[in-house]
Amino acid sequence: MDAGHCLSLALAREANLRGDTELVIVEGLSLASGQLEDVAPDALVIPPLAQPISADPAAVTAHAEAVEACLEHCQHSEVPLIWCVSDQLYEDGAETPIDEHVVPAPRDESLRRLIVTGNLIRERYPRHLIVRLGPLFALAGADAWLTELLESLQSGQEVRAAEDIIFCPTSADAAALALIGMLQQQGCGANAWGAYHLAGTEPVSPYTFASVVRTQLATRLEGLGKRAELGDLKALNHHHDQPLRRVLNCRRVLEAFGVHQKPWRLELGRMLDTWCQAYQVEEEA
Repeated sequence: MDAGHCLSLALAREANLRGDTELVIVEGLSLASGQLEDVAPDALVIPPLAQPISADPAAVTAHAEAVEACLEHCQHSEVPLIWCVSDQLYEDGAETPIDEHVVPAPRDESLRRLIVTGNLIRERYPRHLIVRLGPLFALAGADAWLTELLESLQSGQEVRAAEDIIFCPTSADAAALALIGMLQQQGCGANAWGAYHLAGTEPVSPYTFASVVRTQLATRLEGLGKRAELGDLKALNHHHDQPLRRVLNCRRVLEAFGVHQKPWRLELGRMLDTWCQAYQVEEEA
């Protein structure tokens, strides 16, 4: 679902590299009557709504309703439902890494609407995966955090980022690879349905992540002989008593499917190499 989402594009790239996986992409989040029967997929994957904490309440409600409509289609067609959700549903975080069995209990009304959807899935349809992700970063697609960051830095804009929130940035490519691996095992009879956490290793603040991006980008551009006047960073603080930690414990996905979390620094370096190669080609053209 949601063809333009950065996770959908990552799934498409990964599927194109494999001979055992075919991806059929739907433009939005709605299905026509009988569409699942016609396609007969092994699973229906719904990418996460990014930044639900700051999203318009109407957008959050629309997303929840669309997921619930997809649930009905999946039940009718007996197709497994894979719903990816943002770690922001853990609104207040936790001092220790958050285990999969911990159901989020946010105070925000919009976030609670998403919890209602999750509870509905758990109650009505055993063949589901609820996959909680850290903030996704990618080079293309909607909600591709890294693209927005690179564009802001390159254009000289000031980048404002919190330094008192701790989370695990998650590569969209790594998440796509893990999801396909999980679904392949489910198709082979793993029968390991339920909630799982997928996130990168090394918890970090948005400010530190942006700082690493800026430093590595400057280094690469200098290596290409390009003088870069990148935008500055400004640290924001919202939690003055102690940092808000939103770190996902990804132990269950390792135990059930053997999925290891990829270090975000390695994924970031790979993506920046790709971005700089494209930048150089564009400059030469």
